[in-house]
Amino acid sequence: MSDLLSGAASSLPGLALTLASFFGVLLVLVMVHELGHFVTAKRAGVTVQEFGFGYPPRLFGVHYKGTDYTVNLLPLGGFVRMLGEEDPGETGSFASKPIPVRIIILAAGSFMNAVLPVFLLTASFMVPHTVIEGTVRVDQVAEGSPAAAAGIQPGDAIISVNDREVKSIQDVGYNIQLNLGNQMPMTVQRDGKPLTVQVVPRWRPPAGQGATGIVIGMPDRQAVTTSLALPAAFARGFRETLDMPVQFKNDILGRFAGGSAQGSPVMGPIGIAQVTGEVAKSGLVNLLGLAAGLSMNLAMINILPIPALDGGRIVFVLLEWVRRGRRIPPEREAIVHMVFMGLLLLFIVRVSFDDVARILEGKSILP
Repeated sequence: MSDLLSGAASSLPGLALTLASFFGVLLVLVMVHELGHFVTAKRAGVTVQEFGFGYPPRLFGVHYKGTDYTVNLLPLGGFVRMLGEEDPGETGSFASKPIPVRIIILAAGSFMNAVLPVFLLTASFMVPHTVIEGTVRVDQVAEGSPAAAAGIQPGDAIISVNDREVKSIQDVGYNIQLNLGNQMPMTVQRDGKPLTVQVVPRWRPPAGQGATGIVIGMPDRQAVTTSLALPAAFARGFRETLDMPVQFKNDILGRFAGGSAQGSPVMGPIGIAQVTGEVAKSGLVNLLGLAAGLSMNLAMINILPIPALDGGRIVFVLLEWVRRGRRIPPEREAIVHMVFMGLLLLFIVRVSFDDVARILEGKSILP
């Protein structure tokens, strides 16, 4: 019993860090998303009745300039409640606004989540942090692989991949995963001279091989403390933000192809909390990077044309345009959204069972 109690006590700081980091990241992502809806709605003259963090029942709130700002019991999202979302007859209602305005309001949340990573990544690159760098050398080249076909040989030092400088093994893997199925230039140094070849990373490599068929090492690795000035940090943050939709696409396609895309397991809120806690232990830089990735994923998932999501609501607005102003009856649209919300919640519950099982087994999602 004493061992059990001491083990529980020792885990409390880790649990506190996990919860604090998870809800901190969630608060930022949700508030930025809902702020997009809120600001565009206000600018369009829509009456915003409530700006809420979490889902009801309500814990507390304040009323300011016609809007209730509330904190609710279920802290797994947020919402902006607008007047007359389905009734165009009310003055200041959402439904009374022109179709382009409604689409902008609905898409603004995802837009804000898609822009946020630029600033999170910029901040992460400006914070001094330690990285492992060195010369990346090719140790092995699999016979019949894309690398072999391109003429890459053991002993070559990789200088750049897809015209991006390589300073670590992670740089090589990152840029290869961005270019699955596409021809990319790879520059190596051989006998003191640079050589550029064209390589096409595979979606479905043979077992034991990577996308290009090379095994690499970094024999002269060293720890280097680095930080970027604001202009360089912003440029890199912007570039890597643009990479995120490509990573998202390759991850999805890789799951269907059964190939080399290094996608993480599908996670629910519990799994995301677990990952957030593990990443938070490694420092602020990694936590900012994770928050950036989660923000972009939220943007892309939420804009999908699936009922109950913003993208699904945009579809109904577009249907109104196709039907030349004839709306889908609000009660029918509400039923569609309700059904898909139920399916979404069931999916989250199913995934959460896997998350709990993994935690009870002491497994980590991180590689």
